[in-house]
Amino acid sequence: MTIRKIFTYPDPILRKKAEKITAFDDKLEQLAADMAETMYDAPGVGLAANQIGIAEQIIVVDISEEEDARDYLTLINPVISNGEGSIVGDEGCLSVLDYSTNVKRFEKIHVDAQNIKGEVLSFEAEKRFARIIQHEVDHLLGVLFIDRISSLKRGLYKKKLAKLLKK
Repeated sequence: MTIRKIFTYPDPILRKKAEKITAFDDKLEQLAADMAETMYDAPGVGLAANQIGIAEQIIVVDISEEEDARDYLTLINPVISNGEGSIVGDEGCLSVLDYSTNVKRFEKIHVDAQNIKGEVLSFEAEKRFARIIQHEVDHLLGVLFIDRISSLKRGLYKKKLAKLLKK
């Protein structure tokens, strides 16, 4: 497993819409393992391929129930449907430096995807798990969580980022 570089805003790869995956092979398994290693090293709870410079529809999501465990789910070509309810919660992102804020998301979602072997997955996700999946699927669509906040907050973040990047 290799820890990959995480690209950060405003890198254009983060705005690129990811391509559907059709080859379920050893290369894909290695990519998923590298993504998980990168996610845990960061540390984070989810990672989309765009974030490591690969515009393909694959995400990894931490599903560990114990603090130091490393148990994750790989979702290939994920599609979210049937969003229910809404909940506001704090979000940050490994690709958005030094910023977190409240973001409104569905409380419950239905997910259709494939696993690393290409087998179909179909399940419901709620609360924190649903939030993480929505956040990561947004990445595959070229959307960042800062796109889901007010233009005022986004503008303040951009000014803060400009100062950070000057240092």
